[in-house]
Parts: sequence; structure tokens; C-alpha cells
Amino acid sequence: MALRQSVSDLSVTFLSAVRTRLELFSLEAAEQRARLVSMLAMAFGALVCLTLALFVFTLLVALYFWPTEYRYMALGVLALLYAIAGGGLLWAVRHALVNGPPPFSATLDELRRDADLLVRVREPARTSTDSDTSDRLQGGL
Repeated sequence: MALRQSVSDLSVTFLSAVRTRLELFSLEAAEQRARLVSMLAMAFGALVCLTLALFVFTLLVALYFWPTEYRYMALGVLALLYAIAGGGLLWAVRHALVNGPPPFSATLDELRRDADLLVRVREPARTSTDSDTSDRLQGGL
């Protein structure tokens, strides 16, 4: 009866731990989804506003320099500035994606701690079993 109770308690504990980890994963997934939607909405709004501002600024510079002989140079300088800004933004996005925290890091940390705990629990049991076996072998000789 004690063995059956121990197995039952162990299975309940295991299922509880799995359920907790799945709940944590679910919460993190919802958090990541909400964060992504929010970031995309803000990025889209910023993109629309900045595109309009850039268009109006380019038109202003073109109209200002149009009567002069520097009109083509002014447009070329603007194109170069836009290219540099675009390259810098692409580099910043790449840097954020490469160096940012991985999604579901809390879940992964919990699973790593669980695995470490299981290894530590198994080690003393294994060493005591090994010493019992060696004691029996030495006693039998």
C-alpha cells in the first residue's frame, strides 16, 4: 500500500509541475503575442507619420532648390541621407533581434532548474546504490 501511495504522490507532484510549467508557457506566449501586436501597431503608425514627414521635407527642399543650379545635388544629398538612415535602422533592427532576450526565457529557466534538481536527486541515490552494491560484493568475497 505504501508503494502505491508513493507512486500516486509522485505522479500527482509530476503532473502538478508539468501543469505549472505549461501555465507559465501559456502566460509568456500571451505576453509575447500582446507585445508583438503592440510593437507592430506602433511601428506602423510611426512608419506612416515618418513617411509623410519625409515626403513633405523632400518636396520642400526640392522646391527651395529648384530655381538654382544645385537642385540635382540637393536631391542627391537627400537620397544619400535617406539611404544612410535606412541602413542604420536596418542595422538597429538586426542588432535588437540578435542580441535581444529569447522568447519564453522564464519557462526555459524553470525547465533548466527542474532538470538540475532531477540530476541532483538522482546522484545521491545512484551513489548510495553503488556503495550498497560494492559493500555486498566485498562482504560476499
